[in-house]
Amino acid sequence: MKGGRMRIGVIQASSQATKNQIIYDAVLKYAPKKSEVINFGCTMEENEKYSYIEISILIGILLASRTVDFVVTGCSSGQGMMLACNSMPDVICGYAPTPNDAYLFAQINNGNAISLPLGENYTWSGTENLERTIEALFSEPFGQGYPKSEAERKVRDAEKLKEIRRIG
Repeated sequence: MKGGRMRIGVIQASSQATKNQIIYDAVLKYAPKKSEVINFGCTMEENEKYSYIEISILIGILLASRTVDFVVTGCSSGQGMMLACNSMPDVICGYAPTPNDAYLFAQINNGNAISLPLGENYTWSGTENLERTIEALFSEPFGQGYPKSEAERKVRDAEKLKEIRRIG
């Protein structure tokens, strides 16, 4: 996803519903200009509770149907959601516990979903780290490669991975 307008979905497991508004607000703040940000939940007001497995299936449907171009998600550790999302066809989900991880995922892997740890190590500075992570994710157009000296090869490798995912 190179620059420009994006349709970005925000959804995380019910276990982390208290973080939904924080994620949504940060994505609204840092998403590329003219992007549409859609909050799919899960929120504290919802009676139904959804596991990270159920949410990953929804993420797969949202991306396959082209309802959204990119999804910001998470669960307690962030790893379960990342693994579950990567089990869905044509979903390439990164795990971003830090701003640096988010930046590198966007630049090198150029995927269509990112999973954040919303419980593990979410201490007094957790909200600040989450916001900085989302800021880094959207700081530059996706898929430019990194480091710049290796950009061309990194872009080719990311495309090769996407091709393999389509086959398998």
